[in-house]
Amino acid sequence: MSRDDDILRLLIIEDSIDEAEQLISQLRNGGIPLRPIRAEDEEGLQQALEQAPDLILINVASEKFALRAVVDAASLSGKDIGIVAYGHTLSADAIVAASQAGADAFAARDQPEHLRGVVRREYQALTIRRSARRLETALRESERRCDALLDSSRVALAYVHEGMHVRANQAYLDFFGAHDFSEIEGLSLLDLVAPAAADEFRNLLKDVRKDSAPPRQAIAARALDGTPFEAIVELSSASYDGEPCIQIVVDRPSPPTAHVHASDSHAHADDIRSKDLVTDLYNRRYTLTAIEHAVSAAVNGRTDQSLLLLELDHLKDVIDSIGIVHVDLLLGDVAMLLRQNVTATDLVGRLSDYTFGLVMTSRAASELRAFADSLRQAFENHIFEVGKRSISLTASMGGTAISEKNANADSVLGKAQEMLRIAQGEGGNRIALFDPLAKDSADSEKSAEWLESIQQALADDGFVLRYQPIISLQGSANPIYEILLRLATPKGEVHPGIFLPVAEANGLLPAVDRWVIAKAIRTAKEREDAGQKTMFFVKLSPPSLEDPTLIPWISQQLKSARLTSDALVFEMPESKIVTNLKPAREFLKGLEAIRCTFALEQFGLGLNSFQLLKHVPARYLKIDRHYMARLPENKENQEKIREICDQAKHAGKLTIAEFVEDAASMSILFACGVNFVQGNFLREAEKVMAYEF
Repeated sequence: MSRDDDILRLLIIEDSIDEAEQLISQLRNGGIPLRPIRAEDEEGLQQALEQAPDLILINVASEKFALRAVVDAASLSGKDIGIVAYGHTLSADAIVAASQAGADAFAARDQPEHLRGVVRREYQALTIRRSARRLETALRESERRCDALLDSSRVALAYVHEGMHVRANQAYLDFFGAHDFSEIEGLSLLDLVAPAAADEFRNLLKDVRKDSAPPRQAIAARALDGTPFEAIVELSSASYDGEPCIQIVVDRPSPPTAHVHASDSHAHADDIRSKDLVTDLYNRRYTLTAIEHAVSAAVNGRTDQSLLLLELDHLKDVIDSIGIVHVDLLLGDVAMLLRQNVTATDLVGRLSDYTFGLVMTSRAASELRAFADSLRQAFENHIFEVGKRSISLTASMGGTAISEKNANADSVLGKAQEMLRIAQGEGGNRIALFDPLAKDSADSEKSAEWLESIQQALADDGFVLRYQPIISLQGSANPIYEILLRLATPKGEVHPGIFLPVAEANGLLPAVDRWVIAKAIRTAKEREDAGQKTMFFVKLSPPSLEDPTLIPWISQQLKSARLTSDALVFEMPESKIVTNLKPAREFLKGLEAIRCTFALEQFGLGLNSFQLLKHVPARYLKIDRHYMARLPENKENQEKIREICDQAKHAGKLTIAEFVEDAASMSILFACGVNFVQGNFLREAEKVMAYEF
């Protein structure tokens, strides 16, 4: 997308704003990140179209807009915008009518899964169309540049189709004594070869078609005036204007020593361009190109390729230990260890400062885990000598097989990075792998395993809590932490994104919520008794809203611990509150009765998020993480955060910016008026609460 690559910009045409908010929440809760806008009249539609939405979602029963008029307006905008019509029921007549009016698809409002599936499909189709146009534009630009380079090159080069010249540069014309291309256009290549060498040259052309020609071949050539001369030719298969042809490069014979020297020089230059200077591994550009090549091969049916990303665990602590002056030495040793543990078919590159990428070919997906585990053990067992220190390190790895099902370089990189974050979230020194071909068959078996682990954790106190500080930008020194849940397993801690969907599918989320609340109350009491009164933010799941016994239970737990209710702030995402508004309002009345506070997470992506505050008495607004993405250079996000903070201040609410990852963002958030900040830049979530407020 134009400004936020991972957010769908959605224009909703729906007469009821409440219905529109319900749609937005259903899409978000289904895993579709989006930034919505809504048109209320013709002028609003034109203004919305100027913001270049990706998709338009329109109710066919709208009394303000006719589907055909919206389709025409979108077409007149000159932008490629997908149009999804929806109605309350799915019928053949409705689908035909929507198609005749110009909609790309029709979705059933009363079937949320169908609606989400249609939106995903149409957005993917739009993305593919945009990618194709970008590639076509890039191809035309590349062809234009190549044509310009061809004309200006001193290398004599021509293209031959079915034995006839179809393109030649000036150096090639000069080589054979021609003044312009018209003198050799349509001329047979054999006319530029001495008659005695014609048969040998024909055989050489046959070898080119079989991809078995030698790289360089001496021939007896002749100029247009018949003058013979010795030449060196390089022949290779190519295409010109979409037609298969032969590329021919012609040169004069050179002394052997000079030729070897030039060859070595070119090889050395290529090596410099492709290598990272610190690690001597392949650099980012070369590695990304290798991933593109692997994806292209996967499109053509190749199935023995994978991408593995690797990062050192607890790197900040490691750098603090060895000193930043020794970081390059450490990275060089890491690169050496990687080279020692890969094969000739594996390419190892440095994708960013501390992220290494391994593009593996000729290795089946079933072999990837064994290889990754051997590499993990190599790091675990290795002693690094850095400066005067000997240190032990571990590494986390995330990877994915590359197949036709995920044959897109961005998708491959994104999935590998997602797996890497999961491995790190489990405590480090872990491997997380994704196989698109094996996923479906493994899902049901894996779900059963997670269900057993969750049930055992509930029975045996097997969950683990981590704490991340929430820090005031206004000078308050009171300790505040958000509680983050993990599942303890024999292999380490597991991120909730893996096991909570299984808990939800099996009706266990309320039980998990109660476990966390009880643990939070005990921890808060221990801190208070030790003279460290602390506030905890505790996440709730939607099923807990409909549990009429939860509020009395929380009240009883607080009384039993002799703990005041201001120790807890319960939180839930804005989108989930919207889709559960009635039970949420009843639940929040109960929270107010026992004097507990509430926070809205992922706040600010609704059509009018502040409208929700009329129904939801939230004290804290946790600004959605998407506004933190590339914040220093994203002026639009900066303005949105400033707008949220201004409105929150007037409404008497406090704002929290999550996922803060750099110092530049901190200064911007302070200038915008944010009250609190939270993120790994400040402090990662830890088992102990050691932050100095």
